[in-house]
Amino acid sequence: MSNFMKTRKFIEFCHGAFDNLPILVDFLDADGKIIYMNKVFADFLRIPLEDIIGRIVTDVNPTSKFMETLKAQKADIAMRHTFPSAGKEAIVHRIPIFGNDGELLGGFGMVVFEQVDQIIGIIKQYENLDRELRMYKNELAKINTAKYSIQDILGDSPAIARCKKQLQKCSGISLNVLIFGESGVGKELVAHALHNLSSRHDQPFVGINCSAIPEHLLESELFGYEEGSFTGAKRGGNIGKFELADGGTIFLDEIGDMPYYMQAKLLRVLQEKEITKIGGKNPTAIDVRVICATHKDLPLMIKNGEFRDDLYYRLNVLTIEVPPLRERSEDISQLVRVFLDSFWKESGLFRKMSKPAMDVLRKYDWPGNIRELKNVVHKMAVNADDTEITINDLPKNILNASFESDFRFANMGLNDVLRSIEKRMIRAALDEAKLNKSLAAAKLDIPRVTLYRKMKEYKLE
Repeated sequence: MSNFMKTRKFIEFCHGAFDNLPILVDFLDADGKIIYMNKVFADFLRIPLEDIIGRIVTDVNPTSKFMETLKAQKADIAMRHTFPSAGKEAIVHRIPIFGNDGELLGGFGMVVFEQVDQIIGIIKQYENLDRELRMYKNELAKINTAKYSIQDILGDSPAIARCKKQLQKCSGISLNVLIFGESGVGKELVAHALHNLSSRHDQPFVGINCSAIPEHLLESELFGYEEGSFTGAKRGGNIGKFELADGGTIFLDEIGDMPYYMQAKLLRVLQEKEITKIGGKNPTAIDVRVICATHKDLPLMIKNGEFRDDLYYRLNVLTIEVPPLRERSEDISQLVRVFLDSFWKESGLFRKMSKPAMDVLRKYDWPGNIRELKNVVHKMAVNADDTEITINDLPKNILNASFESDFRFANMGLNDVLRSIEKRMIRAALDEAKLNKSLAAAKLDIPRVTLYRKMKEYKLE
């Protein structure tokens, strides 16, 4: 184990990991001999790399304290150090490396800041950024508004019509609402629309994604904290999301991902209609409508002991279920047109979807729902060679799924399946080429005489 750092494998690892980094790095063995240094470090020292490798560190840099670090077997972090050959004072780390048995293997060195003046500049920059951040947070507190209305919920299918009808019913009553639906169906859009239809539409709308906030920060994000309540708490404390939403609506997205201990705190807020900041003593009364959303099965989570039943009953007063895209395939054409119009405005590239390509999109199951559809449409719009997006531009997984769905339950032999696929592809190529045989043959990558023969065979003339 003591020789591991001297092995070719370790040195090769160092070259692969550090050669191209702009960070100054070196490794020493247990005797203080430099076994690796990247070129940027050697350039900083103004010494050729070949004159460094294999030498004792104090021979290369007489002021080095690395031998003392190895002897003490204790890391030196963020230490000021002068490099005579470079003529600079820098901040460095010197860290001993030990094997599993506690034996000293060597050391790792890194220059954190090449000049001490850099630290002063960074501190000043941090202070400026902190001031700007406080200013922006104060401004955001004033402009928390819902961005979308019910008109932004696209589609006229029976499934989405039922969703909109339920949304309108819930909007006139200031009770808690639980929105169910798979990932990507547009639950956040529904929450925004619900707020804008309600009597609180001119009051704040504040959203927070419970799964996106680290567990140890969620309480302070929701309820705020007082100055000095914990290490790192900023001067003046911080206002929480519930207080920001006072008089309006708070949207708790992915409520199923809220930690169990936080569920009890949320329940108390809903019951008492007041919040207490971390480090605070006096509660603050709040008037907030709570809208929650989840893609998880909360009753199953309750059964498994992962979600509080009392909180569920508090939240599940009114419910809205947002249908998955596979249950509203009639809306796909409209959604695609809107996404392509948006792409045109953003990129200046006009695109339209061919009928055969649109037919395939309507048959696909869309496990990622509207979010997946939007990403696929934009990807095809970017990659398409022509103004019209054709069946050849479709992702393979969607095209394959379309063929599989057509033949999954068909009682057909292999030859019949292949002939059916071939016939379908020829018809699609002819449709896209507007019956231009030469263009259709080119799309299919077959001779024109073969296309004529196949058209006659499949009665496509």
